[in-house]
Amino acid sequence: MVTIYDIAKQANVSAMTVSKVINNTGKISEKTRLRVKKIMEEMNYVPNSMARSLVLQETKMLSLLIPDITNPFFTTVARGAEDAAMRLGYKLLFGNSDESLAKEKEYVDMVLSTRVDGVLFSAASDLSGPHLQTLRKHRIPFVLLDRSVPGIESDIVSGDSKEGAKKLVEHLIRQGHRRIAVVNGSLTVSTARERLAGYREALKLNDIPEDEALILEMNYKQFADEEALRRLLDLPEPPTAVFAGNNFIAVGIIRKLLDWGIRVPGQISVVCFDDLGASVIDPFFTVVSQPAYQFGAMGIQLLIDRIKGVTTPEWKRVVLPSELIVRSSSAAPRQA
Repeated sequence: MVTIYDIAKQANVSAMTVSKVINNTGKISEKTRLRVKKIMEEMNYVPNSMARSLVLQETKMLSLLIPDITNPFFTTVARGAEDAAMRLGYKLLFGNSDESLAKEKEYVDMVLSTRVDGVLFSAASDLSGPHLQTLRKHRIPFVLLDRSVPGIESDIVSGDSKEGAKKLVEHLIRQGHRRIAVVNGSLTVSTARERLAGYREALKLNDIPEDEALILEMNYKQFADEEALRRLLDLPEPPTAVFAGNNFIAVGIIRKLLDWGIRVPGQISVVCFDDLGASVIDPFFTVVSQPAYQFGAMGIQLLIDRIKGVTTPEWKRVVLPSELIVRSSSAAPRQA
């Protein structure tokens, strides 16, 4: 296969000069440009993106690493990221960590071997710091997505998890609920901590005492702790409403409640963070919805700006607003 080095040797120019001719960049005399093009035609050279990258030190490839591609929030994030990358002339490699640090490390190793230009990174947990430090050590730019990581300073696109959780809990309080449980993701994830903080703030502002028995810590990826949910319902003063930390947890809770013959919202209300995007379960969830597509699109734009050095040295933080959408999974408690 003919390479740019073959062309350079035949034309008696540098590989960088050949690259400039291929990409129509830089200052080259018209005589040199025509000579290089003539040799390219004679040698039947077809420009190759990987060959160009060896000279330009770029691959025009980016990586998106997310915790759970099956979650509709991250599925939509991925679509926004892909569309933005393609529009700006880049291709996107996807990685799905499944909230696993070990799997996340494997994808970071893949990123290093494929020489992507940058990474849009949604961390598995607070312990993802060493993986991000590895990227920084190898001078691979990254932008954090949705989740912050302690000790890591970078550009980030996030939602206002605290304010969104507060909106949901205050909605339940306005309906008359005072015994409100929260079934959350792992507190090793920044968004879970922020959502718990919003829950607590809503209770405090409405003079409702906090009860630790109503706070459960699970896993964002799925709801599987049936015994914990049963203990919650068997409390002397059981909750009349549940705030689920994300959509997957909410689906698991409602399915289990329906299995047990407990009506939603007739006997207990359920609300959650993040929409499901479609009618996959009845009743429809009352949710705080985030602009997932914009998360991906804006993250890619920030990343490319950082790669090209067209942004300010200061790290940028973009916080996207959430929207409360009231549907039929929440209603006034039976006691009201």
